[in-house]
Amino acid sequence: MVRDPAPPDRGLWLYGARLRKDCARTGEYASILHALGVPVPDLLAWATILVELFGGLAVFLGAFIPLASIPMAIVLLVAIFTVHVPNGFSSIKLLSVDAAGAHFGQPGYETALLYLAALIALVLGGCGPLAMDRFLLHPRRRNDAVHAGSDVPTESSP
Repeated sequence: MVRDPAPPDRGLWLYGARLRKDCARTGEYASILHALGVPVPDLLAWATILVELFGGLAVFLGAFIPLASIPMAIVLLVAIFTVHVPNGFSSIKLLSVDAAGAHFGQPGYETALLYLAALIALVLGGCGPLAMDRFLLHPRRRNDAVHAGSDVPTESSP
């Protein structure tokens, strides 16, 4: 039976959690990597899961995006070229519909490419005003902005 692809709105962090849940033991995921010809599958199974979990959490919090995006982009590129390219572009492939419901084929590289584009946009455009990077990496700017109003000379100053 063909499993439904993960909905694209789950994001990288939830996808990593789903991957970890689906492969209750990393040995199962490592055997998939071994079948794909990936070297050192046991180590890379753990590395992939940790990158997706903690990288997705970093994106969610807006923390350390330039640093976190590098291993995430590598995982996405490896997934695109080793798994998804043979399945084509489309992320949803409807195979059939019967009384049990819709049956989907293997997803293409569309969603992984979208995640990669989103990472590039975050690195180049910044995370936004609510990102943790603003507070973690630039605390002086935050303090300067808070105290900027007190350094303004008034008319009664000599």
